[in-house]
Amino acid sequence: MNIEITNAQDKVKFEEDLKGKIRSVVEESLKHEGWGTHYEVSILFVDNEEIKRLNSEFRGIDRPTDVLSFPLIGKDEKDEFLEDNLLGDIVISLERALEQSREYGHSFEREIAFLVCHSMFHLMGYDHDNDERAKEMRGKEEMVLSSLGIVREMNEK
Repeated sequence: MNIEITNAQDKVKFEEDLKGKIRSVVEESLKHEGWGTHYEVSILFVDNEEIKRLNSEFRGIDRPTDVLSFPLIGKDEKDEFLEDNLLGDIVISLERALEQSREYGHSFEREIAFLVCHSMFHLMGYDHDNDERAKEMRGKEEMVLSSLGIVREMNEK
């Protein structure tokens, strides 16, 4: 398993020990779905300005978002040959993650873990484009996070 984590912003402090939690979330997400650990995932941390630019360029939405996922394979393609087994790229705005952690009343680390987990399911072909699929995806995210001891806190909205 190769997980490349790059911090390309300087607005929010990124603690190096967070990398271990991120790696655990990536690995547990794959394990939960029965995927192997022979994939490569790239995670890039940016600021709101950069994620706004990417959101505009790739989704046509001219505002910052919390996370963008760029899958290279679909849900039913996990066993097909992939050059270098690249699963995809995740881009997270640390500024937006910090804002959301405060908004929801939980830790910054929990928010990052959730965003990585959420994006991993996108990389594995899941989406939340309707109520049924959103419920399925949310259930999977909660199972992964709770299996790692990352649970919702009582003061979350």
